[in-house]
Amino acid sequence: MTKQEALFEYTLRAGDDSLILGQRLSEWCGHGPVLEEDIAMTNIALDLIGQATSLLAYAAEVEGKDRDEDQLAFLRYEKEYKNLLLVEHPNIDFGVTMARQFLFDVFHYHFFKELTQSSDSQLAAIAEKSLKEVTYHVKHSSEWIIRLGDGTEESHTRIQQAVNDLWEYTGEMFVMDQVDEIMIAEGVGVDLARIKTIWHDHVQQVFERATLTMPEYGYMQLGGRQGRHTEYMGYLLSEMQYMQRAYPNMQW
Repeated sequence: MTKQEALFEYTLRAGDDSLILGQRLSEWCGHGPVLEEDIAMTNIALDLIGQATSLLAYAAEVEGKDRDEDQLAFLRYEKEYKNLLLVEHPNIDFGVTMARQFLFDVFHYHFFKELTQSSDSQLAAIAEKSLKEVTYHVKHSSEWIIRLGDGTEESHTRIQQAVNDLWEYTGEMFVMDQVDEIMIAEGVGVDLARIKTIWHDHVQQVFERATLTMPEYGYMQLGGRQGRHTEYMGYLLSEMQYMQRAYPNMQW
């Protein structure tokens, strides 16, 4: 694998994480538990789509095959998406949505924080801009985890169950392969092994305030980075890609 191929894959993965979570979170638009939270989740979804636009545009440039960010976003097959399995998990309810958001937000924050030091100036610039947004995202989801965990007996039980159910998807965030190794060697990428320790400590601190128990590490779901997805991904893409596939090359 060449450096260019690794850079394309690395950027694509980061872009897909933001794209798919942005799509999933946008499903709450008009359905939030209260108006203020409805607006907050919609704005976070827009932030994520904005990050995806920047990352996928750069990925298309690196690839050099005359594709743009829209084609990468809407005209790939399921197996060509390289997002984490966690971000494609369905919303189910508000507690599951916040648990998913929090677990990813902490990772996202520390990932972008490290990526601002990348030797790739374009990735570093995208990370610096995105970090300002993700700083709010992790603050928002952390506050909800604490509020639900240290709230009523029912809210505590339900958010703990949501964390327990999603925990098996967290290990994938820190798995490294040849792409990561090349990017780290070139000074472009982030050492995910180091991020894992920081992520664990950050999550644990919030869980302690929320009176939640951190699940034990065990079997972890993997495959998203290789294009192997959950059963939920196909349904998500059928909705996200509908307009482009129904009206090819449509523009606003």
